[in-house]
Amino acid sequence: MPYPDRFYPVVDSLKWVERLTKLGVGTIQLRAKDLNDADALQIVSDALAITNGTQAKLVVNDYWRAAVVAGAKYLHLGQEDLADADLKAIREAGLSLGISTHDDAELATALAAEPDYVALGPIFFTTLKSMRFEPQGIPKITEWKKRIGTIPLVAIGGIKFEHAAEIFAAGADSIAVVSDVTQNADPDARVRQWLGQSKEAA
Repeated sequence: MPYPDRFYPVVDSLKWVERLTKLGVGTIQLRAKDLNDADALQIVSDALAITNGTQAKLVVNDYWRAAVVAGAKYLHLGQEDLADADLKAIREAGLSLGISTHDDAELATALAAEPDYVALGPIFFTTLKSMRFEPQGIPKITEWKKRIGTIPLVAIGGIKFEHAAEIFAAGADSIAVVSDVTQNADPDARVRQWLGQSKEAA
């Protein structure tokens, strides 16, 4: 099974981690913001307890210390968090590392850290978080993929299921999805759509 899976939902709570795990999702990112060290360790430990023994790979966003202590296997860092992270400790703990990028300088910084995947975003306009960067657009996916070669490329930002075929065709290996699942009127049905698309492409 490749990592990350083609469908890569990003959620902010244990309830969502549990729900997605039960639906058979293969890669789930837990992105819970503004936690102190103790709370971060607690939520990461609890999320690992939910996913252990299942097919789901839990990716911890930002809280690299909690990921190390809790025994997580997968970590995602934004550029600000990357600047503050101890990459040596992360690698010594055996964590796979994904890194967000938005422009040429950030891509260079990410590649210097020898990531296990690179994320590019936002592909489309997104209201979920205030972005310093304009939407990248689909052609940027093809450009980024050429530049990173065999490193998996994750597309993120405002992406809906209806965009999936075009984004994969442009060169993305994986699509990170937030609002198309968490704000959907029928999240379970939407997840099954994504999982079905991923199986067809496999």
